[in-house]
Amino acid sequence: MGVSGRRMIEAMIDGVRNPHKLAALADRRIKASPKVLYDALHGRLTDHHRFMLELYLGQYDALGKAIAKIDEAVDAAVARMDQEVPPGQATFRSLILLLCSVPGINILGATIILAEIGRDMSRFPTAGHLLAWAGMCPGQNESAGKRKSSRLRKGAPWLKTILVQCAWAATRKKDSYYGAQFKRLRAKRGPKKAICAVAASMLTAIYHMLRDGTHHQDLGADHFDRRSNEAKARHHVAQLAKLGFHVELQPVAQAA
Repeated sequence: MGVSGRRMIEAMIDGVRNPHKLAALADRRIKASPKVLYDALHGRLTDHHRFMLELYLGQYDALGKAIAKIDEAVDAAVARMDQEVPPGQATFRSLILLLCSVPGINILGATIILAEIGRDMSRFPTAGHLLAWAGMCPGQNESAGKRKSSRLRKGAPWLKTILVQCAWAATRKKDSYYGAQFKRLRAKRGPKKAICAVAASMLTAIYHMLRDGTHHQDLGADHFDRRSNEAKARHHVAQLAKLGFHVELQPVAQAA
């Protein structure tokens, strides 16, 4: 539904069937070649097809207008709430902009998150309580002393959805801690559990940001590589033990 695509759809609705004429409506900056456009536009276009295109385009425009009205209503509600904020406290608008400093979160995502969890984090003694309320931590599934894999708990469905969407966006940012966390966990637990873990990490950061009024600080993509040598050694020894090897570590004497 870009500029070029809309021109072509409106021309087809008006009865233009020649693929060369339709392809000529494309903007000169479009990446697709004339051959690709011709192949895509070449075909049978009946009056029924034109009727359905006009119907779908009208529905698309109606939904766009509805979304614009909802956005206006949300902006007006935020403005009203900001007028009721006591002096010395951060406004909702400033908190929305604060959450936008988290990778992967835009204005819409920040508005939904703030609407779901509120601005007062004193209701949650710790970040873990917020995660449990949001349903971002796995349920308890233990039998005979063994913990089994389980799904996330039931929580706020709208909050979960927007957090996972923001988490996917955060993983695509270069040199980001969330991207490194996702890649690290994906190899062990799969992409679904990894993205949920990233979403939980983002909600933990949001909790501290709203509670303390601090900006987001990305730990960086090399966070896991900067762990202490002892932690790395214990990790590798444990991996070798799982493979059936017994390893004893001896520190190497450094040259004078």
